[in-house]
Amino acid sequence: MDRIPQAGADSVNKLIQELSKLPGIGPKSAQRLTYYLLRAPDEQARELAEAILSVRTETRLCSTCFNITDTELCPICRSTGRDQAKICIVEQPQDILALEHVGIYKGLYHVLHGAISPTEGIGTDDIRIGELMERLKNGQVNEAIIATNTTLEGEQTAMYLNRLISPTGILVTRLARGLPFGTELEYADDVTLSRAIEGRQEF
Repeated sequence: MDRIPQAGADSVNKLIQELSKLPGIGPKSAQRLTYYLLRAPDEQARELAEAILSVRTETRLCSTCFNITDTELCPICRSTGRDQAKICIVEQPQDILALEHVGIYKGLYHVLHGAISPTEGIGTDDIRIGELMERLKNGQVNEAIIATNTTLEGEQTAMYLNRLISPTGILVTRLARGLPFGTELEYADDVTLSRAIEGRQEF
């Protein structure tokens, strides 16, 4: 890990250290952000601080799909215009953002909050598979779209889900292989994701 130089006020050094802990933010970026905030108007800095606090205190998991929301049900689960017969299964809430940005898929979602990974001690009971199977019992769903990441863990999870869901008679599909192996959904471009959704195939 790169060493963060200690210079200036302790509060400045502290902010640089905390920002550098964020994903994708190295020491240099943390320094640039810190000095930008020092020059920013008080209102902007205050709004940023309030937004960080509110995302920790006011958000919760949707009681149906386990997406991030600030109400009992997320906007997608509340919507009457979504296709109730399709559920797209993703690993993390940010995967929904990526798929929604494409604008093609109009069904519902289910967030697992992880993937099966024996090496990391994550088993089938550690992610939201049980809740998914309960949702599929209502008789409304006719297609389960598995959109786990194309990583080893994502593939293991997809195969396990297929074995669970297929006996129920629900069609199980997988995003098309336009996604290179090892790709996480949130980093895929819109064109690739569009083709993956439109070209999904039966598992």
